[in-house]
Amino acid sequence: MYKRLSAIMFPLTALLLIGALVWGYQENQEKNSILLKAENQYQRAFHDLSYHVERLHGELGNTLAVSSASTGVHRKGLVNVWRLTSEAQNEINQLPLTLLPFSDTEEFLSKIANFSYKAAVRDFTKKPLTEAEMNNLKVLYKDSGEISKDLQDVQNKVISNKLRWMDVETALATEEKAEDNTIIDGFKTVDKRVAAYPELDWGPSVASIYDKRSVKKLGGKPVTAEEIRAKALKFADAGGDAEVEIIENGKNTEWASYTAVVNPSGGKPAVSMDFTVEGGLLISYNDNREVGPAQVSMKQATSKAEQFLEQKGFPDMTAVSADRYDNMGNFTFVTSRDGVLIYPEKVTVRVGLDNGETTGFQASDYAREHQEERVIPKPALSLAEARKLLNPEFKERYNRLAWIENEDAQEVLTYEFGGRINGSQYRIYLNAAEGIEEAVEEIRTSSGAQDK
Repeated sequence: MYKRLSAIMFPLTALLLIGALVWGYQENQEKNSILLKAENQYQRAFHDLSYHVERLHGELGNTLAVSSASTGVHRKGLVNVWRLTSEAQNEINQLPLTLLPFSDTEEFLSKIANFSYKAAVRDFTKKPLTEAEMNNLKVLYKDSGEISKDLQDVQNKVISNKLRWMDVETALATEEKAEDNTIIDGFKTVDKRVAAYPELDWGPSVASIYDKRSVKKLGGKPVTAEEIRAKALKFADAGGDAEVEIIENGKNTEWASYTAVVNPSGGKPAVSMDFTVEGGLLISYNDNREVGPAQVSMKQATSKAEQFLEQKGFPDMTAVSADRYDNMGNFTFVTSRDGVLIYPEKVTVRVGLDNGETTGFQASDYAREHQEERVIPKPALSLAEARKLLNPEFKERYNRLAWIENEDAQEVLTYEFGGRINGSQYRIYLNAAEGIEEAVEEIRTSSGAQDK
């Protein structure tokens, strides 16, 4: 009996053992194949990064080598600088550097990309490179040369010592021997060098991208928690017996604010509000009530939202867009003054379509940008003159004057034209003084949306 059992079990066990060995070998081969592919990708990205930074240095040199009147070469050079910098940023993102401090270098490359792009796309016949921008290019030429040399030093060590990027990833993940890893040390050297560079004057268009929209910039006298309590009760139309919880956020930071949670009497849902510490300005409101089935039209909801803003101290607001999502309506309002829509002073309102009551709104842009004495010039171009500058195939639905912030972070008066072309809806903003297109927006509407 045992002989018969062993005669069956022995071949079966041997077969299972051989199968396990084959499976393990195949798994190991697949693992090695994946590791090899990852290593090759890392190596390619790193060597491409070194090459593109070297090319970036050369392209900046080419741009500086020609006459200041060579606007065509300047434009071509800046386009190439933008392209090369963008490629370098992409290659950095492919390397296992998420745990390694390399943010200064990434931000530096980002600023070069934005600076070169915004300079290249403008009309050089009207706005040639300024002396300050040429000085920026000289500094960038010098700095990029130093960064390129540091990367090439790391590249030479990688090649001569046959270093592996998979070891870098392991070192960063486990924090083992991270301090004496050649590649890690090389990248730390680059980032340390970049961090020591003095900040350049990139101009308002680039600076606005990195501008920290902190509530401290709003100015105004700091308010107390008790003052916020009174403001919250008034805004929520709650009685003096309502419970109010005040939470201070980001104390001693650029984003210092108060959150007020009001619990009205009578079992009504709580409402929460955020206020700035500087000036006590309301920046958001949220009503936590449950919204029932829709009974109110979007047109009625727009009117209700406008009444809400008027009652809460936001007068002269005009709806510029509306979108419906299930039983909620979302509306964007901007200040209207003397027939001009002031887009920087923006408020978004959320309305429940069951009864038309506001369930939330966001006013951080309005709080930051609102000005009582904003000076808006008269349009130099007539409406008829501006209309002639539109694409002849553009089917105009409406027009209005709009005060917007353009790509150069400058506020300008424009003619806003809404209409259709190529089967889609667009808003086109033409400068009311020069007739150039300041912005073009495709309007993507959701179910129940309306373009005001």
